Amino acid sequence: MEITKSNTGGSSPTAGEEFKDMIKGVSKFFMMVVFLGTIMLWIMMPTLTYRNKWLPYMRLKFGASTYFGASGTTLFMYMFPMVVVACLGCVYLHCKKRKNPHHIIREKNGGVLRALRKPMLVKGPLGIVSVTEIMFLAMFVALLLWSFITYLRNNFATITPKSAAAHGESLWQAKLESAALRIGLIGNICLAFLFLPVARGSSLLPAVGLTSESSIKYHIWLGHMVLAIFTVHGLCYIIYWVSMHETSQMLMWDTKDISNLAGEISLVAGLLMWATTFPAIRRRFFEVFFYTHYLYIVFMLFFVLHVGISFSFIAFPGFYIFMVDRFLRFLQSRDNIRVLSARILPSHTIELTFSKNPGLFYSPTSILFVNIPSLSKLQWHPFTITSSSKLEREKLSVVIKSEGKWSTKLYQMLSSSDQIDHLAVSVEGPYGPASTDFLRHEALVMVSGGSGITPFISVIRDMIATSQNQKCKIPKITLICAFKNSSEISMLDLLLPLSGLQTQLPSNIDIKIEAFITREKEPRSEATAEKIKTLWFRSSLSDQPISSILGPNSWLWLGGILSSSFLIFLIIIGIITKYYIYPIDHNTNKIYSLTSKTIINILVICVSIMATSSAAMFWNKKKKYGNVDNKQVQNVDVPSPTSSPTSCGNNSLREIESSPQESLVQCTSLHYGERPNLTKLLLGVEGSSVGVLVCGPKKMRQNVAKICSSGLAKNLHFESISFSW
Repeated sequence: MEITKSNTGGSSPTAGEEFKDMIKGVSKFFMMVVFLGTIMLWIMMPTLTYRNKWLPYMRLKFGASTYFGASGTTLFMYMFPMVVVACLGCVYLHCKKRKNPHHIIREKNGGVLRALRKPMLVKGPLGIVSVTEIMFLAMFVALLLWSFITYLRNNFATITPKSAAAHGESLWQAKLESAALRIGLIGNICLAFLFLPVARGSSLLPAVGLTSESSIKYHIWLGHMVLAIFTVHGLCYIIYWVSMHETSQMLMWDTKDISNLAGEISLVAGLLMWATTFPAIRRRFFEVFFYTHYLYIVFMLFFVLHVGISFSFIAFPGFYIFMVDRFLRFLQSRDNIRVLSARILPSHTIELTFSKNPGLFYSPTSILFVNIPSLSKLQWHPFTITSSSKLEREKLSVVIKSEGKWSTKLYQMLSSSDQIDHLAVSVEGPYGPASTDFLRHEALVMVSGGSGITPFISVIRDMIATSQNQKCKIPKITLICAFKNSSEISMLDLLLPLSGLQTQLPSNIDIKIEAFITREKEPRSEATAEKIKTLWFRSSLSDQPISSILGPNSWLWLGGILSSSFLIFLIIIGIITKYYIYPIDHNTNKIYSLTSKTIINILVICVSIMATSSAAMFWNKKKKYGNVDNKQVQNVDVPSPTSSPTSCGNNSLREIESSPQESLVQCTSLHYGERPNLTKLLLGVEGSSVGVLVCGPKKMRQNVAKICSSGLAKNLHFESISFSW
């Protein structure tokens, strides 16, 4: 690694910045300590040391309390630490400032970090996986195997023909029942992490440099593991009950112990979700997959009823963090968002532009979830944000390609009529990386196929904004894009916003565009070229600009919600246990209904999350940050350009005399009837550090990853940013 400074130099950090750095370091340190301590508990749980020494001490310390009863042990040993980690992550992200562009850390060839980010597996069921991901996956699988083997070894040692006969069982039946129970315990380890990757606004993912969209594959891996393990768990018990002639156990709902029927309902809900996740169903019947996934509520509710609240706290922390995130998303989705315009491109693509609060900032490659009630009140679809919060402070844009049923309906609705003057839209987000470090490279290569260009639009716009506002060296940008037809080249017009630029691109921006039209041998004539159509919308009084639901200090507010909701839960459930449940049950779990106790805990958790989240949202709405002008938006703006890079192949007269679009045309090379030679193009990029990003068809992503990991060019750094769901 080497440090490169701009000629303007840089100012030394202030006392406030040094204090933030100290808080950030302390937060990160304690996050690691608490998380590693929790992992240590998972490792020790199947051992005799844990069972005979640690567990009795913890039960004496936490489980004998008249405020929390038997659930106090798992509540404070497993759930509390993860909530603490999430709160520390919020503090860390609040103190984490953007890198000073005057002190850019440039990557050089080699290095341990680069080796860990290097793709290790390119093809296969896991997709493109880096060395780091393989390492953590191997460690996680090792934890599962260690736990299962240790559980069986310790428990099988106590099972003898005599002990089995005492319960009316044969030896194999006793061991089968023991194995079935331990398989369920292994599934809890996977379940504890299952919901963390899909908590879009959680602090845990960005604190370790991940995003929700890049972490979806971890949710998929864990989901397969959870349901495979729980299915084996259920089948083993069914075989055991049939062999023991006790099939009536399948319908048993024990209010004092494990409820078998609740577990079966949970498993059936999980299997229905699992069946719709396979590509053959998910791609052809996305709506079925989408709506079936709401069964996660049934799955988790009956799981908790199956094992009881005390045991469920072991696997509940991730779901608790997800519940907070989900309710905040629900609150944000209640607002009607002001839509300014829609640019309709010839390639059956729409660019929707929304009004945005100037105080809302997001990183390039962020995504926004969009709901249009006139199309579907329940469907939410993620789209990459193409605008830059630095360049367009009051606008936010997304690009929607007409590919599925929902997007096709939207395109047909907007393209077939000029009479639409208002569009009702709700959003969730934006969600994205806490920061991006593209400036650390000397050059950036972005490879896209079709609508895969959309994530790179925000990167290019952000680079333009950085070059205008800060005097620092901008990486040389090479965009390699492949389109099927020449009409899709109009996507390149979206690289620059309708407004926000001067009359030309900044001089320190070096952009080279290599556009390939694979299904056409020559450019179309100007007579057949389609034009770009722009619709302008009027806003209603209820429409609002897109804003962060928790304001500019959203991470601190999120930490406050997590900590205060958990504290309120502890206080309320402590009072209920102390003065209502304990006088009846006396911590025996034999008198007071376990089902009733579980439902009370679930209700208190929901109420505490809803109360604290709503209070935080209303407080931030009351103290709206920034001076947002809520007057009606006039239907005037910079006209949409009618010239695109396609025209440079036709030698036609362009309607824009001098504009950034004209500059873009000059740096674009069109290639008809061929596919990009990725090996030649990537190896030909100069620079000691070249960041390579790819978004497009699966085969294209695999080819780029293979080239970067082949060792043919040591300067290529494959960026592990996933844009594929």
